Formats: sequence, structure tokens, C-alpha cells
Amino acid sequence: MPTKVAIIGAGGMLQYHAGGFKEAGASIVALADMNPTAATAAAREWDIPNVYRDVETMLSETEADAVSIIVPNKFHAPLSIQCLNAGKHVFCEKPPALNASEVELMIAAANAAGRRLMFNFNNRARPESYRMMEMISDGTLGRINSAQAKWIRRTGIPGFGGWFTTKALSGGGPLIDLLHMVDLAMYFMGYPEPAHVLGQTFDDFIDNTGFKGPWGIPDNADGVNDVEAAAHGFVTFKSGQVLSMQVSWAEMVKREEVSVVFQGSQGGGKVERLFGTDGLDETAIDTCEIYVQENGNSVDKTIVVDACEDMGRKRSAANFIGTIEGTEEPLNTPDQALTLMRTIDAIYESASRGEPVQVQVG
Repeated sequence: MPTKVAIIGAGGMLQYHAGGFKEAGASIVALADMNPTAATAAAREWDIPNVYRDVETMLSETEADAVSIIVPNKFHAPLSIQCLNAGKHVFCEKPPALNASEVELMIAAANAAGRRLMFNFNNRARPESYRMMEMISDGTLGRINSAQAKWIRRTGIPGFGGWFTTKALSGGGPLIDLLHMVDLAMYFMGYPEPAHVLGQTFDDFIDNTGFKGPWGIPDNADGVNDVEAAAHGFVTFKSGQVLSMQVSWAEMVKREEVSVVFQGSQGGGKVERLFGTDGLDETAIDTCEIYVQENGNSVDKTIVVDACEDMGRKRSAANFIGTIEGTEEPLNTPDQALTLMRTIDAIYESASRGEPVQVQVG
């Protein structure tokens, strides 16, 4: 029997979750959203038989094995815990939650229920990342000593006064929204335990509508803009490895860049996507390279992989189904999500205090 999945949230990411689930052979049996118009339209497009406005009713009336959660960040933890308590596996959009404390509660619920908890860290599922991890795992590139993570935008604020720019609903700005490259860098490094963090945030342009991106949600003139527009940080790990990061919605850069560059004991590498001026995938330029020494010469090698316009989103969802069914290893674990959120919490704390901070564990 195919795995039965219910989805909470009829927003833009549904197309990737639903597409990935169907590619993996799962059956989507229900959709819940407070907006009945959006829910009905999405259900019609994806042939989802049951539509609900209330999650509790959906859980009680639908025989789903798993639930996919696509809602604003504030609701990631409570909905995940509700679904786990109902005995469902959970695939939750990024970020895992508003902070590390909420992730701890999610992990406790997953352990108590004996169910899978995974997150949509979709850039791990890109063909470039699969290939790079193969070369890291087989020792080609050695131990990854240092890495630089970037997701930077010149004009990319996803709406003003909505939930993205309201810290109580989002947990933060681009650092928490565009955490993918920080996660991917730590993934390549083996997800070491962070020791100390130095961070700074900047709120320039956060209320300047000239820096709005080409996507997102409608502006709310009566709303709040109390998150950062850019964040920079440096992390030292207990293993001796180091990571620097630059993440922004609005910053004076040439163009949108999404990249991880790293330096290993046997070689270095880069996974990069450069977007065009409109920020749409079809204008992007993808690069995947490694840097090694051979016979006393510096050699740069281009790694050719299949094109992936959705940056691994469907493949990430399909991996969740494969993990439930025991045919694949999970691309991410709850413990990694907790380490990531502890690191992000520490960046915000360091920026607030104006000094380096120790990453708190437990």
C-alpha cells in the first residue's frame, strides 16, 4: 500500500511537496488550510480528495500515515507536535521552528510517538550536493576544515508588514528564512558541534519598499518590520572546524548568490547558484566545482550533474517518503536541525549582546 500523506497549508511550496510525494509513489489524501478558496484550488490541481479548514478534524477523519506542514514559522512546532502526538510522521518546512527550545519539544514528541520527524532542507537533495557528499564521504576531499556559506540578495524582502518581517511569527529575517546554505555547509562538514559564535545583524532597508523581492506575500501597511535585513557571522566548532556566513534579503551586492565554498585537507569545492535580476530559477547559473593538487599542479574540475530547477525540493519530499518506507536513508535528522537552530539562536544572541557567545547545549 502506498504511504498516505495529508498536507497542512496550500501555499506556494505545496507544489513541491505534493510533486515529490507523488513521484515517490505516495497518495495525498487530505489538505487543510484556513483559506477555503486556496485549499479547494490546490486540491483540484493535485487531485486531493478531502479538504478541511481544521487540522484536528483532518487528523481524526483521515487515515494518513504522515503529515506535511507548510505554514508560517510560528506554527511549525505546535502543528508538528500535534501531528506527532496523533501518531503521524512529520515533514516540516524550514526553518524547523522559531528557536532551538521549540525543536527540543518537537524531538521529544517524535521520540515519544516513535515517528519520523524530518525537515525540508531541500538543498541537500540537489544533484550537486549528492555528488559533493560522495566525494567527501569517499575521502577525495579529505576533512572539511573551513567553509563559507552565502545566500545574499540585493532586493529580496518578501513583503513588508507580513509574517516574514514580524519576528513573533517568523523568528527572524533572512538568517532564519534563508538558512539553507548554513545548513548545507554544516552538512558537508559532518555537522560538528558548535562551540562559539560571533554575529552581527543589520536592519538597513527593512522598511524600504524599494528593496522588495519579486515574490513573497502582499504588503501590510499596518504590519511590523522588526527583523534584520542582513546577518553575518562566524562559528568555531569543537572539532576545530570553522564557518563564516553572509545571509541577506537586502544588501548592497551585485546579484543574488546562493553558495557554499569549502576547503578540505585533500581538496576544496564550491556549489553555487547565481540568480538573474528577476530572481527566477530559469535565469540561474549553476556551478559545481572541486579544487585539488595533482602532480604539483593546481587542478580545477567541473562536476557535471543533471539540471535541477527546483533546487532539490521535490527530491527532498520524496526522500521523506523513502525514509518512512525504509528504502532510503534520511537526508536530515532532528539532531542536526537542533544543532542548526542552536547556532542561529547564538548568532542572534551575539548580535544583541555585541560580543561572542558560547553555543548552549541542553
